[in-house]
Amino acid sequence: MFYVVKTPSLVKKIYPGCTWNMPGNDMVIYLTFDDGPHPSATGYVLDTLKQFDAKATFFCIGKNVAAHPGVYKRILSEGHRIGNHTNDHLDGWKTPDKEYISNINEAAKYIDSRLFRPPYGKISRFQIRLLTATEKARRTSVYKVVMWDVLSADFDLSISAEKCAANVTRNAGPGSIVVFHDSEKAFPRMEKALPEVLKFFINRGFRFETIREETL
Repeated sequence: MFYVVKTPSLVKKIYPGCTWNMPGNDMVIYLTFDDGPHPSATGYVLDTLKQFDAKATFFCIGKNVAAHPGVYKRILSEGHRIGNHTNDHLDGWKTPDKEYISNINEAAKYIDSRLFRPPYGKISRFQIRLLTATEKARRTSVYKVVMWDVLSADFDLSISAEKCAANVTRNAGPGSIVVFHDSEKAFPRMEKALPEVLKFFINRGFRFETIREETL
């Protein structure tokens, strides 16, 4: 399995239509969680965030929202934000453009957000243009494509929870967008890594806030 924990600047330049970091030099980190909502993993994340008075942004899969509406409502009621992660976790590189956009719009029936993150980070530049086109041109919602600066790699079955936490603590800084997953697969590593990451940065004066559509 190949992936890069810290997104290279060259990759960010290749996809300039995406948000990789949040602007400014404030002591703020932006935790994001992909693939939920999940009845156990998301519940644990919400309990842990509440314990540390931290906020996060959840990129949800439409079919999971339909299956677990109560968990989805809890995310919103506790002051977090949500984003669209397609309806069926589609790979943009392997999906025809029309089908890909249609799947995102299907998820939008359940997810009221203009934030979008492509599953696996795989999306073509043409798909980005379609998603970020002006509202007048598309007559639908304008999406803001949100990628990441740091990948926790909690999805990687071959690494430990300690390594997962170190991926974040060694690479994140002011304005970093960090990816975890509130999924069954990632839960064993995320469960132990998340509180360690929160403690590490809070002890150094950082805050954890949501990604707001209006700031992008």
